Amino acid sequence: MAPLHDDGFQERLSSALPPPSERDGRLVVLSFERDTMSHGRTLEAALRKFGRRRCVVFRAISSCSNLFSDALQVQPEELSARNTTLLERCMTASRLHITTPGGSDLNVSIDSKHRWISNRGSARAGGVVILPAGEVATFPAAIEGVFVADFAFNVNAITDRDCRLDRRPVKIRVEAGRAVECDCGDPEMTRFLDECFQTHCAFNVGELGFGTNVGIRDAIAMNSHINERRPGVHLGFGQHNQDPGIVGYQCAIHLDMIARGGTLWIDDDPAPLDLENFTPSHAAHPKNPRDEDVFSPEPDELEIDDCCGILTGDGLKLFSPCDPR
Repeated sequence: MAPLHDDGFQERLSSALPPPSERDGRLVVLSFERDTMSHGRTLEAALRKFGRRRCVVFRAISSCSNLFSDALQVQPEELSARNTTLLERCMTASRLHITTPGGSDLNVSIDSKHRWISNRGSARAGGVVILPAGEVATFPAAIEGVFVADFAFNVNAITDRDCRLDRRPVKIRVEAGRAVECDCGDPEMTRFLDECFQTHCAFNVGELGFGTNVGIRDAIAMNSHINERRPGVHLGFGQHNQDPGIVGYQCAIHLDMIARGGTLWIDDDPAPLDLENFTPSHAAHPKNPRDEDVFSPEPDELEIDDCCGILTGDGLKLFSPCDPR
């Protein structure tokens, strides 16, 4: 299928699927895409006739050699156990204090009305497994301090930029849940970030995330979800990760700024959690968190003027529905 726009995909998919009455077992659907995750409604409509419990859907974004050599080496059972460790301590917390080796120092307030997300390589019956896996995240009710992204960035758009930040870290000062100052010694990266932050509501911190995939060690140049799954802290600026109506804004951009590693203090517990080295939990994974953290842009959303821009080496360009990319 062509990403974002493919007028013939629905017909090709329907013709490739067997009649439900001819198969007794499960139907397994695998999709691998590089820059986008496309045609979600088309897939859902085509698979509906098989029933939710007869289908298993795995959808991978950021498909490249590193997806297989690094990000898929850790089994879902281990990712689930690692995510459970964080969720057990954070879901009932009200305050977090976060530092990173690169210089981050953040104070965060957590509100129980904001749902947690746990991407762990498995899904409930009828759900979709998003790959690469290995992350827990929520919306910070309040966040203040300094964040230093010294690993990589990942943005929900198409870009050919080198996304690694180890040689050009970005220092962001956060006040009242908003980025108020951004400093980077690289002029090109500074221009890129300025352009991103000019989008409506892009200064808002819409996500606090913790990577848990220990198979990922080094950042890759590609704009990739692989980078944000690496153990550490990331802040997602712009669009939030909550259900509609929970957070009072919408944004066209979601820009993840990622730090390597981190230490997490939870409420008044004097024993912090080292995000790169902690013991996986033996308890059952909590049932409340959502599994999916990536969604397909739909055709009606692509018609909005400031939605789904393409970020290239020449800057931000509006996506054209006729563009074959």
